[in-house]
Amino acid sequence: MAAALKVLLVYPRFEGKSFWNYQATLEAVGKRYSNTPLGLITVAAVLPGDWELRLCDCNVGELTDEDLAWAEVVFTGGMLPQQTHALEVVARARRLGAYTVVGGPDCTCSPDVYAAADLRVAGEVEAVVEPLVAAIRERRRGELVRAAGFPDVQTSPVPRFDLLRLERYLHVGVQFSRGCPYGCEFCNVIELNGRRPRTKTPEQVLAELQALFDLGWRGHVDFVDDNFIGNRREAAALCAVLTPWLEGHGQPFEFSTEVSLNLADSPALLEALRRANFFAVFVGIETPDPAALAGAGKTHNLNRDIVEHVRAIQRAGLFVNAGFIIGFDAETQSIARPMIDCIEAAAIPVCMVGLLYALPNTQLARRLAAEGRLEGVFDQVVAGGGDADQCTSGLNFRTRRPKAEALADYRHVLRDIYAPGAFFGRVRRMVRDMDLSANRCRQPLRLLLRDLRSFFRICVRAGFRDRATRGHYWRALLDALLHNPRGLRTTVSMAALYLHLGPFAQTMDTLLEQRVAALPELLPT
Repeated sequence: MAAALKVLLVYPRFEGKSFWNYQATLEAVGKRYSNTPLGLITVAAVLPGDWELRLCDCNVGELTDEDLAWAEVVFTGGMLPQQTHALEVVARARRLGAYTVVGGPDCTCSPDVYAAADLRVAGEVEAVVEPLVAAIRERRRGELVRAAGFPDVQTSPVPRFDLLRLERYLHVGVQFSRGCPYGCEFCNVIELNGRRPRTKTPEQVLAELQALFDLGWRGHVDFVDDNFIGNRREAAALCAVLTPWLEGHGQPFEFSTEVSLNLADSPALLEALRRANFFAVFVGIETPDPAALAGAGKTHNLNRDIVEHVRAIQRAGLFVNAGFIIGFDAETQSIARPMIDCIEAAAIPVCMVGLLYALPNTQLARRLAAEGRLEGVFDQVVAGGGDADQCTSGLNFRTRRPKAEALADYRHVLRDIYAPGAFFGRVRRMVRDMDLSANRCRQPLRLLLRDLRSFFRICVRAGFRDRATRGHYWRALLDALLHNPRGLRTTVSMAALYLHLGPFAQTMDTLLEQRVAALPELLPT
């Protein structure tokens, strides 16, 4: 009988000091990284059952030569900001004699970048299992296995959560749907996952949650969907079964996800999410400029009262984490003040404000290429030339208005919204509005003690050590205690996030000053 094939799955590091890094927050709560490598553990679930699998997530641990020497086959791959380390993994694995396979979003969009790998995979793994396994068994080299279309996710198995060191993560990712019905020019979701949202059955999702429950996970579970409400009927049906499942299991989980702003159009769906223990949503607002929204294809955000829509979601008890972008072609003048005013009026504490980035294989990249406006090798992370993160390395093209003006706007927005008084002021106003009566997630005693230790660490760092934040932090806690005691936990969570966001904004201020100074174009005096 042949020995089991030894397969090592390696999740590359995210390079750079990204908005999404949250390192100071993670240190305060005793975690190594925010989210789990769902793609790789899904790949693990479709591989033959007699293969011996190990996982190394380089965001929570080191990849050693001993790990690579053990493996006959090494899988790796991820997103564009992981490209540099993914290529390093391929090179190390090949030097030690392993057969290398690369997949994931970046390889799907830019397979030529990974020509050094023995085998490349483009598309979703469920669509290529048989040719992938055959190529590995025959050790074929130099091939690109490409999915012919988008697979039925109802054939997707339960991910191999058992391969994870769960205690190292802030939250665990699961997925209900793939694809988004909207066609935003800058987004690669419709290229990677299609315009028609494909959903798993409620039974599949419950099986995944049961697997996590059986492994002892409790607390935050993130639905990593491109747009959880892309198919509203199916999303509502899932919420309808989540609620009794949670009740029958003692409320072990609370959920977050990504949605479009038009969630506020459906009070019934908002209520369904609230009852199913959803507590946070990421919403792509992008810009308050209607011309920029129209130009970018974000038409579903047009003709809406953005502020009122956000406040409606918050009143339902869901904390909104919003995305904003600076650098659209339609910007004819400074967008900083309108963006700051929108964020303040909507009382959104956490905003992922970034610079427009032309991702490979997007409508935006194709248009800019046709116009001759792309700069450099836009689908590669050049050593020393950036990290392909829209916060730290955006505007990888010739902009319509002077680039220095866009960078100055970005600096202005980050300075204003992440000043301690402004941030905690939005926290106070948001918490006052939120209906948190349905948040029923229950933790076992061991996790309550862990959370209590995290609370004290956050209090020490935000409430004592940092002179700039401590008054604002205690004022926000007192405000929650007086006006919405259920919001105390939300307030502390926001303070934990600010441990990262405040220093991040300061780092970006210095970086942006340097970038503006290095440009040949100068701001008008």
